[in-house]
Amino acid sequence: MQHFEVVIIGAGAAGLYCAAMAGQLGARVLLIDHSERVAEKIRISGGGRCNFTNRDTTPAQFISANPDFCRSALARHTPQDFINLLQRHRIAFHEKHKGQLFCDESSEDIIRMLLRECESGGVTRWQPCAVGEVTHGAGGFEIGTDRGVVRAARLVVATGGLSIPKIGATDFGYRLARQFGHKIIETRPALVPLTFEAQAWQPFVALAGLSLQSTVRTGSGKTRGEFAEDLLFTHRGLSGPAVLQISSYWRPGTPVEVDLAPEHDLQAALSTAKHASKRKLSNELADLLPRRLADAWLATQPGVLDQPLPQCRDRDLSALANSLKRWSLVPSGTEGYRKAEVTAGGVDTRDISSTTLESKRVAGLHFIGEVVDVTGWLGGYNFQWAWASAAACAKSVAKPVDAG
Repeated sequence: MQHFEVVIIGAGAAGLYCAAMAGQLGARVLLIDHSERVAEKIRISGGGRCNFTNRDTTPAQFISANPDFCRSALARHTPQDFINLLQRHRIAFHEKHKGQLFCDESSEDIIRMLLRECESGGVTRWQPCAVGEVTHGAGGFEIGTDRGVVRAARLVVATGGLSIPKIGATDFGYRLARQFGHKIIETRPALVPLTFEAQAWQPFVALAGLSLQSTVRTGSGKTRGEFAEDLLFTHRGLSGPAVLQISSYWRPGTPVEVDLAPEHDLQAALSTAKHASKRKLSNELADLLPRRLADAWLATQPGVLDQPLPQCRDRDLSALANSLKRWSLVPSGTEGYRKAEVTAGGVDTRDISSTTLESKRVAGLHFIGEVVDVTGWLGGYNFQWAWASAAACAKSVAKPVDAG
């Protein structure tokens, strides 16, 4: 049996960062992952350039059943802290949009940086290596693996969520949490395209590939979400940044409302045009919306005729404008975990310390990153949670376990 002070299960963003920091703080660390390659989610992020953080990160960009939980870790390890690390490794990056930071070259730069940091901390890595039975007793944890049984005073679960199973996502972290008495906030795909019943979506199939600025909203009260971003029509439904964002707030059976012309007062524009133009309604509408959308939309409006504007009834123009500004539709579902960028829900944070990420139920057991019920918006926020939660945990696991 081999002995380590800390065993970390999961060599993704959070696991690698925690291992590196804990090792450099003096802990003897073993990092285990069942996959052959580390950090696949980093590798594919941002089109291969990794949107590694967001300069404007605050707790307001995170969803959780316990909203205040993320505050401590985010405050103590900021985007600038991670930026400083990139600069020490001479990794070039740029800001693309709304505080989103990307590597100039490749996401591989981030992965290589994290591996070098692990080497600096003397971290032992076992890959690929499956984990079997995990037990806890007076001597700490015993972890059964393909390479034998390992004992450690501290166990860090950094196994991620269920999103993108083709790169190795599993429910192992949730099963382990339940084993030790932790509750799981119901998991669901997040940052994921929305889908609709085929028959209901048929009028819009021809719009696949069309992108436009929109405002999308759903929910109410504390669970209300609203985003002004690009929307993308697909063969099966809606995608694009606005829809990916709203998917984290959407619940099955509830409507999503879309403003397809957020920059225009359509009712006023059509009313003015009726008294100043003899053009057909479709031509006037195409000045305010993409032509493909204008034509497809008119075809879905019963009683609204594509005729010269002076011949259009005011009530029809008003109804048309309202339908475009307040398009209400109920998704049948999502594209699921295979297309979801992250998993919402996870280990209930009410049984985890917000400062150390340690279990309140089992001394020496920690949960970090996506496996925890903290889900960020699109735009680098989820990576920042990975770095921040890993840093908070690393500072804790480098110290002796307080059995009390």
